[in-house]
Amino acid sequence: MNSSLSVVVMAAGLGKRMQSSLPKVLQPLAGKPLLGHVLDTAATLEAGKIVVVVGHGADQVQSAFGDQNVSFAMQMPQHGTGHAVMQAAPHLGKEGVVLVLNGDVPLVRAATLRRLLDKADAGALVLLTHEMKDARSYGRIVRSPNGGIRSIVEFKDASPEQRAIREWYTGTMAIPAARLGDWLGRLTNTNAQGEYYLTDLVSLAVADGVPVHSVSAEHEWEVQGINSKQELAALERDHQRVLAAKLMEQGVTLSDPARLDVRGELTCGREVSIDVNCIFEGKVTIGDGVRIGANCIIRNAHLGPGTVVEPFSMIDEADVGANARIGPYARLRPGAKLADDVHIGNFVEVKASEVGKGSKANHLSYIGDTTIGANVNVGAGTITCNYDGVNKHRTVIEDDVQIGSDVQLVAPVTVARGSTIAAGTTIWQDTKAGELVLNPKSQVTKPGWKRPAKIPRK
Repeated sequence: MNSSLSVVVMAAGLGKRMQSSLPKVLQPLAGKPLLGHVLDTAATLEAGKIVVVVGHGADQVQSAFGDQNVSFAMQMPQHGTGHAVMQAAPHLGKEGVVLVLNGDVPLVRAATLRRLLDKADAGALVLLTHEMKDARSYGRIVRSPNGGIRSIVEFKDASPEQRAIREWYTGTMAIPAARLGDWLGRLTNTNAQGEYYLTDLVSLAVADGVPVHSVSAEHEWEVQGINSKQELAALERDHQRVLAAKLMEQGVTLSDPARLDVRGELTCGREVSIDVNCIFEGKVTIGDGVRIGANCIIRNAHLGPGTVVEPFSMIDEADVGANARIGPYARLRPGAKLADDVHIGNFVEVKASEVGKGSKANHLSYIGDTTIGANVNVGAGTITCNYDGVNKHRTVIEDDVQIGSDVQLVAPVTVARGSTIAAGTTIWQDTKAGELVLNPKSQVTKPGWKRPAKIPRK
């Protein structure tokens, strides 16, 4: 832990342009709240203290992140960025560096922040900046003729000449902690917005002879703030393109990198192939040689090497062995655990069940709360009747069982090793090993029966 580093995260804004009851910093990017990305990055810096400044939707924000090792400071009403840091100041140490981040700038990299902090170690004030042709409404970096930073001027206070400056302030700043209290006390709100600007610390540092340095972000997406759903969607695609590029650098084949969504942590082996419109959520690990068809959703799952997932399949909190074949249109629900060489086919649903090596359920079946042994064949239309209206019960199907089509297995029940269950049978009692089991049926034919004819309309 770096006890000399404190982090302040600005997260008090309303986000009016989001048109949402959800606070802006809780809007999701890649399946995680914007603020979650910022806090995860801050955690990698091992700061001694992380303070989140909350305001609008404070209860929601604190509820979402109350289990993390952060403190909260309330800013209500809100009188600018300087005022926000004033609220956090009582939580901060008097030595070292205070790093200010924004809860709506989710993708700044830890490597970029470390470069910033390296310059701040000498007691300087350090800004994260970026240059682009149109700096829009961001604060501009004003430099002297020799290139030194003199001030930051907010867009609403800037002259036409200053608005033409391409270098802008990203909202990330490293401040000498020993200077912070004095500088905050000297801020005024005599500006176009009547607010206390944190950016005025630059002028105060220059006046006090404190060095002011800058670090430039390498990528615009790192420093892109979010103020609307349009900006959120644009940054989502930027982020997904970055993730797709990393996967391809690792050897993953993507049919179309623009049609991939990773909303968590995706780890792939060698020779993995992913078709279009696949979504990966939570923690997903994929073994060597896995092929995933189009339009699949995979969440918190493991796929063993050589497994094939056919299109339109959903795998949710399941563990799949090697060389399995899933889908198309299959659904693995939480607790499904498939051994090697298992086949789960079209319109088959598996929930809280173990399926042994080499077993198959290829068509239109439901397998719930079941233990299936090795080399079992489950016929089309078979269901395990696991719910009695109050409680769930377990079905056990031992090795080498053959189950015909349209069979109902009424749990709790055990189908013994080597049994054969005839089509259309309802099993509500345990079977004996190696036996054929069926419900007696008769087939009746009615000679001379005629199909009703349609009566013509008058």
